[in-house]
Amino acid sequence: MFNKVDKNLVRKDRHKRIRSKINGTAEMPRLCVYRSNAHIYAQLIDDNAGKTLISASTTEKALSEKVSGKTKSEAAFMVGELIGKKAVKKGIKQVVFDRGGYIYTGRVQQVAEGARKAGLEF
Repeated sequence: MFNKVDKNLVRKDRHKRIRSKINGTAEMPRLCVYRSNAHIYAQLIDDNAGKTLISASTTEKALSEKVSGKTKSEAAFMVGELIGKKAVKKGIKQVVFDRGGYIYTGRVQQVAEGARKAGLEF
């Protein structure tokens, strides 16, 4: 009767299109963002080697204690700052931002702003 659009399927198609155009290297890895209803995840990925270099999420012990009582957007900003600090500590200054097919607003934007505040350039 009704044909309801699967928004996650549309997002995955959009992500495939984005991934065909961007690529992460060891010198300039891809900052990939994934968000679920409850948590947000960020990874720095070297696509040439097929390895995740650094990861951060709201499920990590160190961050989950700080995140409790905060809004999802504030938690996303903290994840961005954490991954930015880890990257700068490893000597990574520039990244390619992969928003994962999500619209650049809300929590995805907060991750990007947190990473920029920590010193990453993209």
